[in-house]
Amino acid sequence: MTEIGTDGQETSFWRRGWRWKTEPHGETADVGLLLLRVVTGLLMMTRHGWGKLTSFGERAAIWADPIGVGSELSLALAIFAEFFCSALVVVGLATRGAAIPVVCTMLVAAGIVHWDDPFGKKEFPLLFLTPFLTLVCTGAGRYSIDGWLQNRRNKDSHE
Repeated sequence: MTEIGTDGQETSFWRRGWRWKTEPHGETADVGLLLLRVVTGLLMMTRHGWGKLTSFGERAAIWADPIGVGSELSLALAIFAEFFCSALVVVGLATRGAAIPVVCTMLVAAGIVHWDDPFGKKEFPLLFLTPFLTLVCTGAGRYSIDGWLQNRRNKDSHE
């Protein structure tokens, strides 16, 4: 199977497939950002934030105070980042701003709370840090509330 490409040359099925896999495309990049946001955000919410949120009363007095603001406020900040900001990331609303508290929380977890622990204890915060930091840099992509709002702003500015 061949097709005429934009350069007027015949393009084989395999060549088109290779280009699709290797060349950046807006739509495939946006699907990748959607998957990154939803999977990472839901994992953070359900595996970390939800447990802290539902056991706040039991954990508040004994929670670590790594940044010197008190145990209760430290736990509240972790819950804010890990549950509420992650929920915003999942739906793609204020994604860049919502990812920043999660990045800060993971930096504190890896760089302060688990500093003296073996690397295995630092690994999870660092693994979560990477996708959230990526989202700070890239934003949510087209398939998000942010993308929808941007599209509406662009349409309104052209009218």
